[in-house]
Amino acid sequence: SLGFRVSGRIGKPVAEVFDAVVNPNKLSGYFTTIGGASAPLVAGARVVWWGKVPVEVDEVEKDNRIVLRWDATDADGKPAYKTRIEMNFEPLDDGGTFVTIGEAGWHEDAVGLK
Repeated sequence: SLGFRVSGRIGKPVAEVFDAVVNPNKLSGYFTTIGGASAPLVAGARVVWWGKVPVEVDEVEKDNRIVLRWDATDADGKPAYKTRIEMNFEPLDDGGTFVTIGEAGWHEDAVGLK
């Protein structure tokens, strides 16, 4: 399956960076700005981002890792299958946080390659 991975350093402590993702009020301020995030990210929860995108939360390890799934769409824009997103948060010696986000599971077809 197709996937990607991005990473970067954020100059804030890991607890603060992690909270900025799991806390719907904070996430809505910079990522899910239109429609917001409906609830905190907790294992087993189903939340809605941007007022319309269902997100299934599989794992949450405080200040360490978040795993969730959301819909990939078919050629008609309808949900066809789920992709898996994994976010890892690593504390750095300087007090910052190294964040890695990966998404995998796209099918290797014309729609998955868009």
